[in-house]
Amino acid sequence: MEVTQDLSFIHLISNASVLVQLVMGLLLLVSMLSWWYIFLKLFAIRREIRLTAEFEEAFWHNPNLNEVYKGVSNSARADQGALERIFAAGFVEFVKLKKQQGMDASAVMDGTRRAMRATYQREMDRLESHLAFLASVGSVSPYVGLFGTVWGIMNAFRGLANVGQATLAHVAPGIAEALVATAMGLFAAIPAVVAYNRYAHDIDRLATRFESFTEEFSNVLQRQP
Repeated sequence: MEVTQDLSFIHLISNASVLVQLVMGLLLLVSMLSWWYIFLKLFAIRREIRLTAEFEEAFWHNPNLNEVYKGVSNSARADQGALERIFAAGFVEFVKLKKQQGMDASAVMDGTRRAMRATYQREMDRLESHLAFLASVGSVSPYVGLFGTVWGIMNAFRGLANVGQATLAHVAPGIAEALVATAMGLFAAIPAVVAYNRYAHDIDRLATRFESFTEEFSNVLQRQP
């Protein structure tokens, strides 16, 4: 019972060296932030996928572009998805350029595509926000935990210098305290890596849908009188 109590998780953390405790605290803070961003991006990407599907259905079922634009402009900005903003930017630029005298069709379409491309880049930057943090947590956290482990094991072996006869009972608590840092590093890294890979895949698929819509919408505009 005494050994079990000495090797409990709370006891190991409280008896670790100050530097190892700082490493554990840093990893705990990073893990909490990564979980916050994981749930934040989960809801944001799900919402974007839903709004994209809804707008694509509304766009292709309504041949009147003016009505589609009125529906987009009348909706609150918080309810607009990335694809709606791309459409609105292209449609507004197209109408503005068409009203200018001396503008040929190619110049009008080039300006329209540039407007949609600029909006596309802004929306992709918004969707990809915080992904770099998750990638950093996934790649750096194990090494930070390993640093705490190495430091803790060094202290454990240094403590054996004052012991006449070293046994496993003397070195086990110190090594166990050090290994907690590695475990916390993995605990922080694994969810961040899984979430980053999943969200990067979902955002790539959204980017493909945005680019495809931009090309198809450009073709629709070219056929406008």
